[in-house]
Amino acid sequence: MAQIAADSERTAPVAVASANPAPLGLCGFALTTFVLSSINAGWFPAGATTIIIGLALFYGGIAQLLAGMWEFKAGNTFGATAFTSYGAFWLSLGVVFVPGSGILAGMPASALPQALGLFLLAWTIFTGLMFLGTFKSNIALIAVFGFLFVTFLLLTIGELGPSTGAHQWGGYFGVITAILAWYTALSGILTSTKSPFQLPVFPLS
Repeated sequence: MAQIAADSERTAPVAVASANPAPLGLCGFALTTFVLSSINAGWFPAGATTIIIGLALFYGGIAQLLAGMWEFKAGNTFGATAFTSYGAFWLSLGVVFVPGSGILAGMPASALPQALGLFLLAWTIFTGLMFLGTFKSNIALIAVFGFLFVTFLLLTIGELGPSTGAHQWGGYFGVITAILAWYTALSGILTSTKSPFQLPVFPLS
């Protein structure tokens, strides 16, 4: 009987610790947002926008989508919804500008600002809803989604207005959003590595 118990202990499955997917999702979001927002802010030529395609499809898109799936497994509804959704946002935006996709070719040039404006308006509404979901989390996450909401709102106004000023300010706020997302991601990475240097996120609950 003792031998059976010992064998059972040896063959029992060992629980494997899962890594926190949030820093990956936040970094994918932050880097892609930073590059596009820098262009929107006017720091780089508007023609450089095509450089965002690779980032939007792979880092902002696929990497974030995977982070969202892993958040589902971890039981984090907010993280799963946010990362999966914004991963899909970057994938869908990237595909629009992929040469040969036919999306831009099949649309009159005069209709593009209105179409992008509608696209961004929908994401502004969604981000507002997600912003409400951060109020019991921490100050860092609240700041990320608060600035992201303003970013989307300004970019929407910039396209529907149209308003060059609003579009440029959307770029500025996007850069701040990216920096806040990087900060929050680094905080999670430092915590997971038990680093002696920690970044506070100021939890509310």
